[in-house]
Amino acid sequence: MDKIRLKIIGMSYSQSQSGAYVLILVEASGKRRLPIIIGGFEAQAIAMELEKMKPTRPLTHDLFKNFADRFKIKLKEVIINKFHEGVFYALLVCEHEGEELEIDSRTSDAVALSLRFHCPIYTYEPILQAAGMTMDGDKAKEKQEYSDDINFTEFADLTVNELTELLNKAVENEEYEKASQIRDEINRRKKKR
Repeated sequence: MDKIRLKIIGMSYSQSQSGAYVLILVEASGKRRLPIIIGGFEAQAIAMELEKMKPTRPLTHDLFKNFADRFKIKLKEVIINKFHEGVFYALLVCEHEGEELEIDSRTSDAVALSLRFHCPIYTYEPILQAAGMTMDGDKAKEKQEYSDDINFTEFADLTVNELTELLNKAVENEEYEKASQIRDEINRRKKKR
């Protein structure tokens, strides 16, 4: 079965599950997106690596990378190989002394490790068909119209309720970057109270 390469395009707070985040992967040469619900710890590990932030002490994924480097284990690729009852499964494809090994992994951990090892992430067509999302022409047009509706650098005249409505609309339209900006503004205001 042919592998389909994925890239990370964003992450946002999950509106449906408290304390969870949505990691968004997209086909490297396509339009389908794969949204994956992940926990807060894994979201932090992914975000820290994406932002090139270095903690004072190694996080679990950093420790795993250091351990693998020390014992000359190379992570070659990550494959999201299964989707069952709403749960994604992944494999770490490793190489040690010329032998290729596959290790079962939670998808969120596999993505966090792929960032640290600078290795590609893949999936298969049946998984994209089952769990992927493609924006149709009408939704893409609606998204563009919505993008033109507001200047997101100017929130001063909006109430928290209005911002919350905009946040929900941004998530619905898959504008995760704008949704995260709105969420940050809402959180900033709540801290001021």
